[in-house]
Amino acid sequence: MNAKQLHKSQLDFFKTRKTVDVSYRVKSLQLLKRAIESREKEIYKALATDLSKSEFEAFLTEYNVILGELKSYIKKTRKLSQPKKVRPSILNFPSRSRRYPEPYGNTLIISPWNYPFQLALGPLIGAVAAGNTVVLKPSEFTTATSQLLSDIIEEAFEKEHVCVALGDATVAQELTALPWNYIFFTGSPAVGKKIYQAAAKHLTPVTLELGGKNPCVIDSTAHIKVAAKRIVWAKFLNAGQTCIAPDYLLVHKDVKNKLVNEIKKQIHEFFGADVKNSPDLPRVIRNDQFDRLMEMLENETILQGGDNDRASLYLAPTLIDEPSRESKVMQQEIFGPILPVISYEKKEDLEQWIDSYEKPLGAYCFTSNSKFEKWFLNRFSFGGGVINDSIVQFINDRLPFGGVGNSGMGSYHGEKTFETFSHYKSIVHRGTWIDLPLKYAPYQGKLKTIKKLLQWL
Repeated sequence: MNAKQLHKSQLDFFKTRKTVDVSYRVKSLQLLKRAIESREKEIYKALATDLSKSEFEAFLTEYNVILGELKSYIKKTRKLSQPKKVRPSILNFPSRSRRYPEPYGNTLIISPWNYPFQLALGPLIGAVAAGNTVVLKPSEFTTATSQLLSDIIEEAFEKEHVCVALGDATVAQELTALPWNYIFFTGSPAVGKKIYQAAAKHLTPVTLELGGKNPCVIDSTAHIKVAAKRIVWAKFLNAGQTCIAPDYLLVHKDVKNKLVNEIKKQIHEFFGADVKNSPDLPRVIRNDQFDRLMEMLENETILQGGDNDRASLYLAPTLIDEPSRESKVMQQEIFGPILPVISYEKKEDLEQWIDSYEKPLGAYCFTSNSKFEKWFLNRFSFGGGVINDSIVQFINDRLPFGGVGNSGMGSYHGEKTFETFSHYKSIVHRGTWIDLPLKYAPYQGKLKTIKKLLQWL
């Protein structure tokens, strides 16, 4: 089916009200869980084919995340679907107030290539739990995983309920031109703006999960060995192709050399002397991304790494020393295994660097100074972050995940995904056993009484 046919079939299906039945939603999620569990090895194989991910990394960052989401929603969907009590206003006495969650309807989810399994199914699970239909458009750059997603979805759902639309950017454009009830997009700010423009034509609400240049500050009181180990893990996970990975380091000048030496040591500990043949370092996704990263290395001082092989899309974990703000590597989100190291002396230096960019999706600070930590959190605006680690904010599904400004709008994760894909109707239930006359005309002589009542409240 083409885009319009997919859209119409789901529109007709939603009108049957079948997805409003919470039991139907839970059963659908159970079938999805069963289909995923039966294909665990296939999922690892697909991720290895597309991104050279190790089985451990695929399990930790993709498979296990989705399995956890499914288990949680199978358990909690009935409760989440119940009306939520709200304290009533005395002015409506006698009454009670409720917020009733209802599905938006026909939803479109466009997912990226960097975590092609997790970032496709994460929002989809919440959308289904909330009672929506879903068309999922996965990335055309991860063909093995996208095809496997299509097979899994076809096995678990009625095609009018949830389906996958395979294809390139043309398919995405055809889909976004249609009048959806909700669009959820994960990707770059540049494409996010196009999605937003298309959605605006139909006043379609959107969630945009984008990215940015995420700063990572290491002050003079930081535990350097721990900081280095955690930075290396977070930055070079998935070969740096993570939207919340540290994009550049801002290191106090007094500890810069010590940190750089420790990072070099940790890279060796992680990937060994023969980094290229390490089974634990994924590859750059495709040729144009590889070429973009190589351009960033031109005319830069390399402290570590830089080894590369375009044929296998291999780029070693690379440290760059003191790039200028005008350099290519500092002009855009890196999204690869390149880490600039920049020294600073005072807080004003940090402000000049961080404020020169749009608000990032993530920001990180390594410090043992509680006052510095408080200043950092209060001074800068960003989607979310961590003190004394990085990217692990995503692990806690009780923390909503999302950007601000250029790094995105809206949030999801855990129960928040259900809320994102639900409209909450605000309802007042009035009692009829008494009907106070104060609000009714004629109003003469009642103003003084209503003022006193409002002051008392």
